[in-house]
Amino acid sequence: MPWSHRIEPLLRPLIQWAFRLRRGLTLGVRAVVTNAEGRVLLVEHSYQPGWRLPGGGVERGETAGEAMARELEEEGGVRLAGEARLVSIHSQEKRFKGDHVLLYRVEAWTPCPASPGLEIRRSGWFDPADLPPETTEGTRRRLAEALGAAAVDPMW
Repeated sequence: MPWSHRIEPLLRPLIQWAFRLRRGLTLGVRAVVTNAEGRVLLVEHSYQPGWRLPGGGVERGETAGEAMARELEEEGGVRLAGEARLVSIHSQEKRFKGDHVLLYRVEAWTPCPASPGLEIRRSGWFDPADLPPETTEGTRRRLAEALGAAAVDPMW
């Protein structure tokens, strides 16, 4: 396990405190992106373990749709070629008080160069029925919901 994954639980309260100083409520976006073969795009961050849906925080002056488009290009090399469809809204109250995540479904896109920087270790396309063992439980639940195999749970 990389050292960054081991220290993330220790640093998380400090990072959340810093975010809380900047804004009382936080908003993030995640996307279920599918390709022609029905595979889904997942990313692995450098600072926390597990495969996750691409996405991130909505910045000041940015709409949720703009944040989604930016994050997909940066993390996954995916440029929207149509509208991302809002699937559901979730609270992450158990992990980060005041944090909410909008989940989108993206089917129309074109490839573009990714610019993951130090944040993303790797990305990949996976069969939803055969996800890597390291896929987070939240990601598994959101995929089931977005792909119509489960009812939406408002808690992440």
